[in-house]
Amino acid sequence: MASETLLEELEVLEAIYPTELQRISDTDLEIEAEQDDLLDGYPEIKLLLSVHYPDAYPDVLPELKLTTVEGDVSDSEIDALIKDLLTIGEENLGMAMTFTLVSHLREQLSKLSRSQKEERDRIEREKERLALEEEEAKTRGTPVTLESFKAWKAKFDKEMALRKSREEDEKLKGLTPKEREEFKKAQTRLSGRQLFERNKNLDAQDEALIEEGTVSVDISQYERTREEEDQDEGITFSDSD
Repeated sequence: MASETLLEELEVLEAIYPTELQRISDTDLEIEAEQDDLLDGYPEIKLLLSVHYPDAYPDVLPELKLTTVEGDVSDSEIDALIKDLLTIGEENLGMAMTFTLVSHLREQLSKLSRSQKEERDRIEREKERLALEEEEAKTRGTPVTLESFKAWKAKFDKEMALRKSREEDEKLKGLTPKEREEFKKAQTRLSGRQLFERNKNLDAQDEALIEEGTVSVDISQYERTREEEDQDEGITFSDSD
């Protein structure tokens, strides 16, 4: 049997929440509570608060239960909301507290909605940042290091050698045996570039020998003076000689 105080509170609540409240019995009711402030472009949060009033109410706390009607609210968030409501109820023991509990719940739903929106916006910004970095990486390419260049060069040389071998095989198929022999000999001859590189190496070896102290020939020892040349030109031989 509900107390006179509780019956009076229920009548007041029905007047305040004509569409939100559903009276189950003299000791049980349900009230839909939604957030105070709606956020543009963000779904509304609405919960159903179920209240059971013990005989000793309002000197003891009512039994509370929350059920999600609209929005995305986790079990941990539901538990936190109920714990917060019980704390408010402790502060209002001995008084009709249902209106106070519903008002506080609406405020908390507004805070929860803003918190969820901020977290969702943060996740979206993070996704956009990662997508932008990925796109920039595609445009920028992978930074080249000495190790990555060596690996690429080895792979490139191998592919080129394989391609050259295939091309030569295809070319040999259309040649006569004699032409094949001439073609193979031509492949063993040094190219102009190879000769140039070899000559450079020889020059370098010569320079190395000079630096090591090799004695150079003094060509001036073999030069003849103009006077000696003139004398040689003036020499005549007689028949008697």
